[in-house]
Amino acid sequence: MNPIPAPIVVCALYRFVTLDDYRALRGPLLAVMEQQGVRGTLLLAREGINGTVAGSQAAITTLLDWLQHDPRLAGLEYKCARTDQPPFRHSRVKLKREIVTMGVADIDPNRVVGTYVAPADWNALISDPGVLVLDTRNDYEVRVGTFRRAVDPGIRTFREFPAFVRTHLDPQRHRRVAMFCTGGIRCEKSTAYLRQQGFEEVYHLQGGILKYLEQVPEDASLWQGECFVFDERVTVDHRLRRGSYALCHACRMPVSAADMASAAWQPGISCPHCAGHHDPQRLARFAERERQVGLADIRGTAHLGAAARSVMEENRARKRLDRERQRHAAALANARHR
Repeated sequence: MNPIPAPIVVCALYRFVTLDDYRALRGPLLAVMEQQGVRGTLLLAREGINGTVAGSQAAITTLLDWLQHDPRLAGLEYKCARTDQPPFRHSRVKLKREIVTMGVADIDPNRVVGTYVAPADWNALISDPGVLVLDTRNDYEVRVGTFRRAVDPGIRTFREFPAFVRTHLDPQRHRRVAMFCTGGIRCEKSTAYLRQQGFEEVYHLQGGILKYLEQVPEDASLWQGECFVFDERVTVDHRLRRGSYALCHACRMPVSAADMASAAWQPGISCPHCAGHHDPQRLARFAERERQVGLADIRGTAHLGAAARSVMEENRARKRLDRERQRHAAALANARHR
């Protein structure tokens, strides 16, 4: 496939490897990103590195070379695409317990993992009626696009995936399972988890959906729709160009053209997914944030005002509450299975 002519390279990368000194890596890594003008977020944990960043081709090459100079990161998995507009506003390196959060102890993709399947071989595998094809992504991602025959687990976050497996899958009945995700990282953990649960013949798409879209010609593709990505592009099409979806900044859901035709769509304030769920005070904050963002765009500066900080704090609080609810639901599910 010919590269998309654009000045900005978007690079998704990850590597599962033990980094006992991951806290000490944060400062030097952030310094390289800032020196090179690379924006985006990278996550560091004892189990490895994960994230998506963007910058010039030279800047991304410098960053990848710097990372892979560390022998532990020499096998870094990465995928690059091009875009016309910067997808990120800031450079961040965050320290985490997990680089992709499943919330299950003792899952180590370095010890046991599923069988990797190259994009060129993926169509034949998932066309086999004896293979259960499982989309490991969140429900809103699946709605945007997925592979033919794929089962949607209906999960809101990856933390819910183990409960789905316990409730709906059986190693004796589902003898061959093929899984996929956006860039491959969630499948590293999900296949390791299935192997731990006694599933023997477990496969996953190497490099994820993005690598498949890059390597498999569109006329031979079994992919349907667009692919959700966690940056300001929102979605990409089969040629890895910016897709047709927008993002609702109130609820963070992808918004289709049909959604944008709805009376519930007010950019930055509400969409059909969240209309009627916000109180007047929050709506007022959303409207003020949208006004400030618009002014910042006109000035060509990043918006860092009080309204944005307020919304960021509110989003963090909501995420903490969601995590608490998910932990409580998981504890109840575990209790029922004892």
